Order: sequence, then C-alpha cells, then structure tokens
Amino acid sequence: MTLLRDADLAEAFDHASGSYDLLVAANPGYHAHLRRSVRRLGLSHGGDGLRVLDLGCGTGASTAALAAVLPGAEITAVDASAGMLDRAAAKPWPGHVTFVHAPAEGLAEAGVRGPFDAVFAGYLLRNAADPDAVLRAVREVLAPHGRLAVHEYTLSGRARHRAVWTAVCGGVVLPVASALGDGRLYRHLWRSVVEFDTAGHFADRVRAAGFDRVRVLPLPGWQTGITHTVVGRRPGTGQTDAGAASGGGRSAVPAGAGKPPAADRGAPEGGGTPPGDGSPAQAGGRAATSGTPGDAGTDRVGPEGGRVVMRDARGTPGANGAATSGAREVPGAAGAATSGTRGAPGTNRLGAAAGRAVDGGVRVAPADKGYARVGERALPDRGGAARDRTGPETGPAAPAGDR
Repeated sequence: MTLLRDADLAEAFDHASGSYDLLVAANPGYHAHLRRSVRRLGLSHGGDGLRVLDLGCGTGASTAALAAVLPGAEITAVDASAGMLDRAAAKPWPGHVTFVHAPAEGLAEAGVRGPFDAVFAGYLLRNAADPDAVLRAVREVLAPHGRLAVHEYTLSGRARHRAVWTAVCGGVVLPVASALGDGRLYRHLWRSVVEFDTAGHFADRVRAAGFDRVRVLPLPGWQTGITHTVVGRRPGTGQTDAGAASGGGRSAVPAGAGKPPAADRGAPEGGGTPPGDGSPAQAGGRAATSGTPGDAGTDRVGPEGGRVVMRDARGTPGANGAATSGAREVPGAAGAATSGTRGAPGTNRLGAAAGRAVDGGVRVAPADKGYARVGERALPDRGGAARDRTGPETGPAAPAGDR
C-alpha cells in the first residue's frame, strides 16, 4: 500500500480521532513511556520559566506527559489534524497549555514562533513527507542549547524486533482498528515504521540536521527495540554545528537509509500498528529568553471550567474548538511565559542543588524511580542497528538513571 501523507494523513487521523484514545489505552506502558521520554530532556526545576513545543500532540497524550513532568513550563501543543486537536482541547488543562492547529512544516504561518527551550515530538517524524525539513524547522525555533526529544517507533534493525512489531500489528491492532472503520490508517502506521529509519540511522539524520550530543535511548517492555527516545541539542551561538551537512543544513542521510531489505518488510495480514500520538532548553536549565515579549492576543486554553479558544493556521479563532463562555486571552507569543501564568508547583520540582553540573554550571535534574536502569541505553552500530550496551557519553547530559 502507499503511505498516507499530508492532507490524506490528516483526514485519516480526523476520522480515527473518536476511537484513538481507546486504542492508546490498550497499549501497555504508552503513557509511562511518554513521561519517561519527557524526563530525558533533562530539564530541571519542573520547567519553571521554560517554553516547550509539543509537536504532533494528537489527542493530548504527549501534552499530558509534558504537563505532568514540567508543571512550570509554558507548553504550546501543535497538530495538523483538526479532529485530533479537538479531542485534545476538550480535556481539562492548566492555563499554561496552548493548542494550535498547524502542520509541523507550517509553524511560522500559524504564529508559532521561537525561541523554545525544548521541543518534544511524539510519533511524528516517520509520518512526515520530509522529516529532514521538519528537523530543520525544529532547529530554527529552538534557542541556543535548546533540547530536542523525539519519541518514535524506530526499529533496532534486528529481525526479532521487527517480528514482534509485525505480530502485534497483525494480531491485535489491525483487527480492532478495522472493526472501528480505521483499517486504512493503521495499515499506514504499520508500514510507516518498517519503511522508516532504524534507530541508529535516525540518530544520524538528527545529527545531519545540525544537532549535537545526539543519543539513542531504549524503552522497556514489549517495545524494547521497537520504540526509542532520540535526544539532541541545538549547538550554542558560534559553535560548530556538529554533524550538520553542507549546503544549508540538508541531511547527509542517503535516501532509504535505515530501511530493512524489501524481503524483510512483509506486511501482516492487513497491517496496522499500535497507535502513536499521530501526530520532539537550555541544557538542563532555565530559559535564557524568559520575559521575551511576544505577540499580543495569543489564544490560550483556560483553566478547568473555562472555555477553549483555538487558532487555525491563520492564527485566528477557527471552527476547531468552538468558544464558550469564560475564555481568556493572555498576551505573549504562543506558549510564552507571561506574568501570573506559572504552573502550580508539583512534586517533580527539583532544586538546582539536587542536580549534576554540566555545560559550565547548568544543572540537570537527578533520576527518579521512573527512569531507565543504568546501562539500559542503546547506541547505534555503524550498520544502523541499535545495540543495548553501556558506552561513553555521546549526548546531552541526562539524569543518571536514563543512560
């Protein structure tokens, strides 16, 4: 089958939005894995004063993970599917969360402007028609030393992991999705994984887009070798863009890199996939851009009991998420910190003294019980397969439990 792209993919997600959370709930560890990937950004102080972009937020699972781990951050959540975004915005959110309807490639046109301190992209890049263009756009909206975390189905390259993926898709997900009338979307999602980069080749792609300190980290459970967190950092001003390709930052990854041989791509009967979000900071510290003035009139999601006002790609209130009484608008660029809009302090807030000094004194939050075990990190082989082993530090300093 042909992979769905752009408007066709957004339409398929629109149709599936009503049952999407049901399928997500059947995926063991789905929400815990997202929270773990957020923690791997290594941001301290519960994200106080930071601006974070949730790219491809879907029905809000990744947004909820960001809000739980970083209760003090201003979160801008973006998705190209109006149906998915409607589902997300209908849920109760704190006042520091904003939803914007826009494709990942059209952030500026939708009024989403940097600098952001971190970008989180959950289950997004393999669905993009041009993932290199999306990575370059992400780099442009990040502040110097800003953090990137990509939570994605990127196979290790090992036959057994591909076999597990195919069995879960064909035996569990597709029958349910087909019964709900969404078989076309989930056949696409299965195939999008087997035809996308392996974890190691995707890390190369991130480096080629101009990120440094790139690391590949595994996730536990049945998704070991199937889903990974890839973290990286935008270099500081004046620093060499490690791994950046010449010629405007275009990727040096050859076409088809990371894809298994065609003989290994046999589709399960009907295809399918466990659902993703559909839809990636200063190095562990506070924002250097706090207080930067933004554009007035940014629409925000109000506190529980308030109305939801959403913007379409033109930056005006659109049909997505109709207004009801009690709305408020807060000046500032989308997601920018404004006075009086800090998130409530949470138990995850960590003082600088509790962290480990990196990058000239910026501190990183220590590990907690939810982190991956020491030694549970994956590094790419030159052949593209990700190996689970302990190796030298190659990426942004993450809490010790997440290496």
